[in-house]
Amino acid sequence: MSDSAECAVTRGLYAKKVSLLRSRPILRPTLAIVVPTLDEEEHLAELLPLLAAEADEVVVSDGGSRDGSLAVARHLGARVIEGPAGRGGQLNRGAAATVADLLLFLHADTRLPTGAGQRVREAVAGGAVGGGFRVRFDSGGYWLETVGSSLVNLRSRLTRLPLGDQAQFATRAAWEAAGRYPDWPLLEDVHFMRRLKRQGPTALLAPPVVTSSRRYVKGGKLATVTRNWLILTLYACGVDPHRLAKLYKRK
Repeated sequence: MSDSAECAVTRGLYAKKVSLLRSRPILRPTLAIVVPTLDEEEHLAELLPLLAAEADEVVVSDGGSRDGSLAVARHLGARVIEGPAGRGGQLNRGAAATVADLLLFLHADTRLPTGAGQRVREAVAGGAVGGGFRVRFDSGGYWLETVGSSLVNLRSRLTRLPLGDQAQFATRAAWEAAGRYPDWPLLEDVHFMRRLKRQGPTALLAPPVVTSSRRYVKGGKLATVTRNWLILTLYACGVDPHRLAKLYKRK
């Protein structure tokens, strides 16, 4: 075979290989949503039908509900994992029961924006190891819905520490490398996100999730905001979360 003929064959094989690579479907990373629950029957009935379009797996990790949470979750097609109460442990058990590439941890009283699953995939494709969403409170008047939401988003942007009610997400590898969630009475979300930031870039996504303002309404808006900031400040100064839990429960 002449040199020119060999070159032609080589070019033909190369072109065929490129064509095959271009036509090969790009694998889409799978996403699991983990919802920790404790007596969240009403919220689950509204939330779970919305999640099928966003995720490949939906897991409800229950901590001992006495209402109809488990029946509702199973009826609506979610996988149910049961165990002791404690949000960190519930999140870990739920995530461990999945096989997806990406994990999104969603409170039962928080609603994702349409297309949230795709936004998480795009953020990870862009280099993020995890992150969370901007937030908007669902009620509480101007000062909570507008001013309060803006302050939370400003804090999240400056610290890169979106909290649990902001739909934290991570790759499975980063979740493992960060040590998973600690089994603490509170602040497990802060600790996890601080460790997650060490694994690589994190993202704060929009549009925002919409989360319930029930804690603020029940405990008083100003009192709840003040207590939350005090707890975060004391934790940053090294105070043990188990001691801070006593402060959190004073309502």
